[in-house]
Amino acid sequence: MALRLKVTLVRSPIDRAETQKRTVKGLGLNKLNSTKVHPDNESIRGMIRKVQHLVAVEPVE
Repeated sequence: MALRLKVTLVRSPIDRAETQKRTVKGLGLNKLNSTKVHPDNESIRGMIRKVQHLVAVEPVE
């Protein structure tokens, strides 16, 4: 299991549900192709699962 996850916003949250917009903002992603590295834990994985159609995820060692 990876220690960290690199999350990149690849699709726009415009015209999505408000909860999805807030989740993207909660992940620290503002503009397209912005990237943040988060610890690999259950809460982050839940947020990623909620917006999996908008983000790309890569494991980082």
